[in-house]
Amino acid sequence: MQRHIRTILAATSVVALSGLSQVASAQSYPQVRYTDATPTLESVVGHDHGADVSSIPEIHEFFDALMEANPDRMEVFKYAESWQGRDLIYAAISSAENLARMEEIKADMARLASGTLSESEASSIAASIPAVVWISAGVHGDEISPPDSAAFLAYHLLAAEGDALVDQILENTIVIIDPSQNPDGRMRFHHSFDSSVGMEPFSDPAAAEHDQPWPGGRYNHYLFDLNRDWFAMTQPEVQGRVSSVLDWHPVVYVDSHEMGPSSTYYFPPPANPLNPNIPQEQVDRLYEMGRNHGRWFDRFGVAYYTREVFDAFYPGYGDMWPMLNGATAMTFEQSSARGLLQDRDDGSVITYGEGVRNNALAMISTLEVVSRDSEGYLQAYAGYRRDAIADNRGASDRYIVMDLSENTYEAESLGRRLAQQGIAVNRIGENARVCGTTYQDGALVVDLAQPQGRLARTLLVDDTPLPPDFIEETEARRARGARPELYDVTAWSLPLMFGVDSATCGSVNLSNAISVSADDPIASDVETGGSFGYAIPWTDGGQARLVIAAMREGLVGRTTDLPFVQDGVTYPIGTVVFAAQDNPRDYETTLLSLARDIGAEVDAMESSWVDDGPNFGSDNFHRLSVPRVAIAWDSGTNPISAGNTRFVIERQLGLPVTPIRTSSFARANLSAYDVVVLPTSYGLGAELGTSGANALQTYVRNGGTLIAFENSASMLTGENFGLLSTSSEGAAGASADNGAAGAGTVITSEEAYREIIADHHARPDGVPGVIARVVADTNHWLAAGYDEASALYTGSLIFSPLNEAAGENVFRFADSDTLLQSGYLWAENLEQLAYKPFVMYERTGRGSVIAFAQSPTTRAYLDGLNLVLANALVLAPAH
Repeated sequence: MQRHIRTILAATSVVALSGLSQVASAQSYPQVRYTDATPTLESVVGHDHGADVSSIPEIHEFFDALMEANPDRMEVFKYAESWQGRDLIYAAISSAENLARMEEIKADMARLASGTLSESEASSIAASIPAVVWISAGVHGDEISPPDSAAFLAYHLLAAEGDALVDQILENTIVIIDPSQNPDGRMRFHHSFDSSVGMEPFSDPAAAEHDQPWPGGRYNHYLFDLNRDWFAMTQPEVQGRVSSVLDWHPVVYVDSHEMGPSSTYYFPPPANPLNPNIPQEQVDRLYEMGRNHGRWFDRFGVAYYTREVFDAFYPGYGDMWPMLNGATAMTFEQSSARGLLQDRDDGSVITYGEGVRNNALAMISTLEVVSRDSEGYLQAYAGYRRDAIADNRGASDRYIVMDLSENTYEAESLGRRLAQQGIAVNRIGENARVCGTTYQDGALVVDLAQPQGRLARTLLVDDTPLPPDFIEETEARRARGARPELYDVTAWSLPLMFGVDSATCGSVNLSNAISVSADDPIASDVETGGSFGYAIPWTDGGQARLVIAAMREGLVGRTTDLPFVQDGVTYPIGTVVFAAQDNPRDYETTLLSLARDIGAEVDAMESSWVDDGPNFGSDNFHRLSVPRVAIAWDSGTNPISAGNTRFVIERQLGLPVTPIRTSSFARANLSAYDVVVLPTSYGLGAELGTSGANALQTYVRNGGTLIAFENSASMLTGENFGLLSTSSEGAAGASADNGAAGAGTVITSEEAYREIIADHHARPDGVPGVIARVVADTNHWLAAGYDEASALYTGSLIFSPLNEAAGENVFRFADSDTLLQSGYLWAENLEQLAYKPFVMYERTGRGSVIAFAQSPTTRAYLDGLNLVLANALVLAPAH
């Protein structure tokens, strides 16, 4: 076996593997005596710490062996299962006395987390229990050293004899070790690495062992970046972890990562900007942590940096979500060998063993800080939760009210998503009047005066502002031609992204409100007795899910291009009618059962007569069928976009998707599919080639629906494809010619100098990410269910509007005064983006192209756009 070959070489090929087998030596680690009673990694799986990349089964086997040898000081728990059926586990390690009263400690932690204790009550509990510290590793599957570091830490805490620091840690803390947050991704990397490495490992970055095939090991099964999913909670790995964190209430949380091989090591304090909901005490504790880490790294001669690159603004990170719950949370980033050793830009070599050791030092340093002041950290956690209540109690925007009358499915789903992460959500009944508005269908209310009020505020307010001094410096950097220092999006308001109307006010009577649980089914609104049939109003994602589910059960529905009125009720464009004459005798039972399971609305139709609009027999009604959907997969596509899009279509809308590798497009039978989706891409045109382009042209002309996102849409405008009659724009004001070569100039100012050296063919400056208002053409069936929506705008891609002779701009960005809903957008981008298309529709032959200027499936957290995606998938083939 390959693994055994490398193990033998570790002992014999000293030149090739210099330093790899020294990871457990006194020169590499703190000098500690280890007991023989605790098994070593080598004795269990056949290699030492840092000498090889441990697989998920090996890590789990080692944890089981450690627990078997130390049953009183370690317990292993399963907290989730990945899409591919792999267990996600964590280990609780502490003194025997602490673990014996684990449930009592968890109960006391819950009391501290309640925010209702006085300072003296909290101090009394803090003096009587250990602090919980959670250490997570490997959220990105190809960031490979942290899981092996976590394995070493578990061994170190259990096997060390007579070490004062370890004894202090076990006495004063419970250490939760989550060794691999992304087992599917790690095993994808592991397979790639094991399949590529040969007689000895090579440090050349171009060697196959470092060059992962698409999509790489970073992502989980559905190709999600799990470090961005914490508040979206779409993936089982994150859902299980959030549940466990809420169960334990750790006061300190570590998320251990890797970065490029030529970097050193990053630990806190974080870079600017800081989320304004982070209090100064948390920042001070991060500085305390950083200073201690620096002492450890200086002691072992390890280079590091702080306060650069990695900010603390976006709430979806693995450090930021715990931070906004009250923990002192931090990210570690170790330069990665992406294998056993790799060349750096400066000529040195980074080894895997070095990375494993460095992460372990940072983890031990963290535990040292907490263990010597466990009471202080416990009191700080209780204080954070208590202050979250107090700070919001008198706020003018204390209550956030979410309307249930429109986009009901998305609003109800949002309420459960919030409850799932421990945020208290209340339901008020029909016709309740709050915040000066009568909510005819009731509303969901979040009172920010709760222990997780800071997290709730961050997620639910329309905008979380960047600090003014950071904006000033950012604009100054842009003026100098430097890149803005923003690591992720600047907008994430969940009501906007879910398409839910919300309002705020300072007072709401919740005395008759009902708590919303994460497990509550969404109530359906079902009428029975439809002697002619049943109408499914096309109003939200739940309605689309119902129609898709019904068709997959064999039922036949027809959709309308025009609204119609029956018995005083107006049914909008897109409404689907399931008529008895088109369906089997028992169709009613199937349809209504599905509606109740999903939580959808079904209206009974006693006849086909309508008071206004088209009758059921009109040509404005189109028969629907289950669309057969394929997606471009593999090289040339952005893995995240491909995976997120497949997830939304399959798991949120309920349609199976066939992934077709881009190298196979030219020979694939695309005519077998009603819809082909091209996710956001990088170099997809080159990957498809002329034959792939011809295949797509033929597919559309013969009646197929082609959906393209972002750069893929831009690709379709090129001569090789010729399927979209628009073009992407350069920066506003850019000229076609930068002057005659060799022309003499007189430069009179720095402004003139900047103008001369500017790239006059450049795109607009890239935008980290904002939420923008888009306006619908309400007469077009592709906009069914919408007047307007909210889209996430990132990057610099802007399209010119389609000419009406070529196609239709079904959604466009709003005017510059109302376009920006949340986040920070460069002024020139704001002006240029106004009135530009968001969704374009163009017919070619018997088929059509539907182009999204920005992806509607980013991170699967833009639920408010799921219906327009369903329009493209389900309604378009019927036209």
